[in-house]
Amino acid sequence: MRKAVLFLFSAALALAFAAVAAAQETSPTPPPDDDPVSVFEVRLPITVEKKKVKKNEDRLVTNLTRGDFLVYEDGVLQDIAFFTDQNTNPPVFVGVLMDTSPSTAGKMRFSKRAAKDFIYTVTRLRKDQAAFMTFDHRVNLVQDFTDRLDVLDKAVDNVKETGSQTALYDAVWQFADEKLRNVPGRRVIVIITDGEDTFSRAELEDAIDIAQRTETTIFGISTKEGFLGTVPGVEAGTVKDKGDKLLERLCEETGGKAFFTGDMLALERAFTRISKELRSQYIVTYQPENQEYDGRQRKRQIEVRFRDKSLEDDYEIRTKKEYRAIKDTLR
Repeated sequence: MRKAVLFLFSAALALAFAAVAAAQETSPTPPPDDDPVSVFEVRLPITVEKKKVKKNEDRLVTNLTRGDFLVYEDGVLQDIAFFTDQNTNPPVFVGVLMDTSPSTAGKMRFSKRAAKDFIYTVTRLRKDQAAFMTFDHRVNLVQDFTDRLDVLDKAVDNVKETGSQTALYDAVWQFADEKLRNVPGRRVIVIITDGEDTFSRAELEDAIDIAQRTETTIFGISTKEGFLGTVPGVEAGTVKDKGDKLLERLCEETGGKAFFTGDMLALERAFTRISKELRSQYIVTYQPENQEYDGRQRKRQIEVRFRDKSLEDDYEIRTKKEYRAIKDTLR
């Protein structure tokens, strides 16, 4: 009996070793690759304006169609995959970034009013959403995206203190990367500031790069330049300095625009203009012929033209003109 048990145990052990050896010799079958092939797309918000306007005439051009535009990337004509206009555009997600550095202490009331006025002017109820962030030596998200204007109003009012530096580019980078990357709509940043960056780890090129990669348009409101006696704490008649020029470049290279005024009425007109522009944009989406997203430093050049060249005599196009080919996950 004992010999029989030992025999059975030895046989079972031998079979086990044989099974292990067979498993090691057999190559595992790789799982099927069910992942679809990703096709990268570029989305261009396009603004078309009249070069000359009569008094009280609207500068924005809103009656163009998909067939009126040609899109080139690195000189190669691209096929337009999707096109929307003011009647079919997706909602706007806008981040208001307010400077709370030391130099803004005397202008805080003006800056807060500007932030609230912009939110009320641009945000359409039950469609668009806004978020509010402050930046000094810190970057602080005060209120995440919401369509509740009362909540945004309270968030702006709760800002009381200033910091010690100006981390403008860090604020743009953080907001675009963390908050705008995956929102299901058009992406906009509005910066309310009185000076240039003094503290960011990011550079101007980094801020432009992340905005272009996340398809974010940036508008700038400078509170540094004003009119004598109009806004307490806002300098009168200040000539554009280095900070203003850098703000202009940040806006223009992302398809936006910078405004320089300390006059509240002029500022409200600027807000209305931005609001109208966002409503009047054309959104063109194309799938680049070159699908190699290798992250190279040389940016791909974009050019949008009119199919009918005669339109160039009366109209001008504003959109971003380049981007760096990096794989980004966007909605």
